[in-house]
Amino acid sequence: MDTQILEDIGLTGAEIKVYLALLKLGPSNAGPVLDRARLHNSVVHNALNRLIEKGLVSYTKQGKMHIYQASNPKHLFEYLDEKKERLERILPELLAREESSKGKPEVTVYRGVRGMREILHELLDAGGNWHYTIGSPIESTMMGDAFWIDYHKKRHNKGIRAKIIFNESLREWTEKITAGGHYPAAEIRFLKEGFEPLTETIVRNDKVGILVWTEKPAGILLHNKELAESYDKYFQYMWGIAGKEKERGDKAPHLHLHRKKVQESLLRGRYMIGKHGYIKAIKRAE
Repeated sequence: MDTQILEDIGLTGAEIKVYLALLKLGPSNAGPVLDRARLHNSVVHNALNRLIEKGLVSYTKQGKMHIYQASNPKHLFEYLDEKKERLERILPELLAREESSKGKPEVTVYRGVRGMREILHELLDAGGNWHYTIGSPIESTMMGDAFWIDYHKKRHNKGIRAKIIFNESLREWTEKITAGGHYPAAEIRFLKEGFEPLTETIVRNDKVGILVWTEKPAGILLHNKELAESYDKYFQYMWGIAGKEKERGDKAPHLHLHRKKVQESLLRGRYMIGKHGYIKAIKRAE
């Protein structure tokens, strides 16, 4: 059983072992839980107390003995709702602090699949009415069909139209997804077959995201109006090329060389951004 999701919602490894042990055992004192979870006595009792506080375990007393019982797993949704409500209460203060902060980085680095989710949602919330994608490769499907379907549903709900240039390797996948109407308000074109960089560029309002779809993906988010305007023009140039075989054959290598430099810089951990779009200031978000 994959228990990663339980860690993601805030349970510790010990809490997960104890909770799963109680689900299997049913009402039980601490002894069988110790044996099944294979944890020290103090660790099990601490985990039980935390699970009781979270509403995921209850207990009754039989004489001097505590009998513990795991709550219905459906109560995990109530646990999540409670955390969401608490977050919503402090969110205005968090946003106010962000707005008042000085020296926001022009460049933020993200790593791993979680990092890719974060950078994509940062781009989704960047404002503006258009979403431009250049050169998404087949490797981007590592995020899963459900993620991309939900992402573009949210984009559409925000009133954002999309123009997307995919690599040829995504044509079959795209036909399958769009057949279900899952990329609303989007126009899609393809780059020449055989031209398959592992980078994807997304332009959104005053932000640009460069995503590197390697086995361990990474990306950089550039927050610069002048740079975004430059990439906007670059996208319009590539949009006119995509789908035109004669023109693409001559023009595409320029895009490949540009992306190769960005990818090499990202993987080396060296960055510079000047007025023409080179990376200069770094803060990492991992």
